[in-house]
Amino acid sequence: MEFQERKRWPFLGLPFTFTVYTVREDLITVDEGFLNKRENDCYMYKVQDVELLRSFWERLFGIGTVKCYTGDTTNPQLYLSHIKNAKEIKDFILEASEKARIKRRTLNMLDIGTGDSADVEPEE
Repeated sequence: MEFQERKRWPFLGLPFTFTVYTVREDLITVDEGFLNKRENDCYMYKVQDVELLRSFWERLFGIGTVKCYTGDTTNPQLYLSHIKNAKEIKDFILEASEKARIKRRTLNMLDIGTGDSADVEPEE
């Protein structure tokens, strides 16, 4: 499955920009610019969390912004700004990133601090 959306104006949701987002099962590509082109890729397994942001105007015109928290060095926070079908794309990225991590056998471990005092050495 693949999504391809254009960045839109927040007002009226018109696609008069030169930014195209392509979301595939293994890769997110941001292609921006008219005269000076810039293409940025992020592997799906690097996406750690996804957030959907929708202002009043975005909700009014049926668009939204998807914010991806990634382990990518060029874009630790990747924004897919002012796109249609934002909820579906967010859900797709969330599921595809989990599948990609399982497929590559990568695992994210967070130290949440259990508070067990036996593991902590006393300070001198």
